[in-house]
Amino acid sequence: MIRTCVLTKDGELIYDLSLPQINKEELEWCWVDFAEPTDEEQEIFSHAFQFHPLAIEDCLDKLVGRPKLDFYDQYYFFLVHTLDPNTYKAREVDVFVNDRMIVTFHNISAPELNYVWEELKGVEKLRQGPVFILHRLIDRFVDEFFPLVYQIEDQLNRVDEETDTYSGNELIDRLFDIRHDMAKLRQSIFPMRDLVYRVLNSTRLEFMNDHQIYFRDVYDHLLKLAEMLESYRDFSSDLRDNYVSVNSNKMNNIMMTLTVITTIFMPLTFIAGIYGMNFNYMPELQYRYGYFIVIGMMFIIALFMAFMFNKKGWLLITKKQKKPRRKRTFK
Repeated sequence: MIRTCVLTKDGELIYDLSLPQINKEELEWCWVDFAEPTDEEQEIFSHAFQFHPLAIEDCLDKLVGRPKLDFYDQYYFFLVHTLDPNTYKAREVDVFVNDRMIVTFHNISAPELNYVWEELKGVEKLRQGPVFILHRLIDRFVDEFFPLVYQIEDQLNRVDEETDTYSGNELIDRLFDIRHDMAKLRQSIFPMRDLVYRVLNSTRLEFMNDHQIYFRDVYDHLLKLAEMLESYRDFSSDLRDNYVSVNSNKMNNIMMTLTVITTIFMPLTFIAGIYGMNFNYMPELQYRYGYFIVIGMMFIIALFMAFMFNKKGWLLITKKQKKPRRKRTFK
């Protein structure tokens, strides 16, 4: 679909003019939007504006490119990202802009762009020119990043609060899924931050100098998003490391207890093994109270070893501590 919006010299907005009509009219500026264009509309896009072949190639490429800014003689080319709220995947929107024209191209649905398109009818500031529209588009894309980043925060807090309800593999898998989503966000937010930084510091965007305060506000938002993602990344690492540490401690305690039990039974097994040998001539075999003496000796050895291990804190037998009574205070 190709849609157009033009501002006449008289300050009137006119929609849905054809491209030949736009070229004939005396206009302040025009906005042409190629929304999910067909093959025929892509051919029109390739030839109607005489854009550089490399920029056209970036637009028609099915792969999502990295956000960037390219300088050409008569216009500037912006490749910006918006995000799918369900999958966190980046979606590409291409923008060609100069002081008299803005052309947007996107192979996917872009609700944020549609929102700005509708804003033109009621927001007087957007009628001041393509640079204001460009700022509003980028600002709208960045604003939609915040709910997705807050979702990451909610997911991490939920994992932190419900750590005991997850099994080992479930918790690790959950954390890796969240970190995977964060990686998708980083692939869009960080390059977008670099793009806006370049806009603010480039000496070649002279016609945008009067609008830097608006782009600086967008840059501040992107800085905040980047810092939030970094803090969430550290938080997820802490959750993972804490869980691994607690599990390792539990495993060490279990292994210690099993080792102590095995050690206690070693001398008992030794004694039982000796008296279990099938020799006809062995001392004490015919003794009347030999069985009771051996059993008693094994019992005493087991108690003595358990006592010594518990004294050293190896048996993990802990006494329940009584809760201290609260002292009543009288005023």
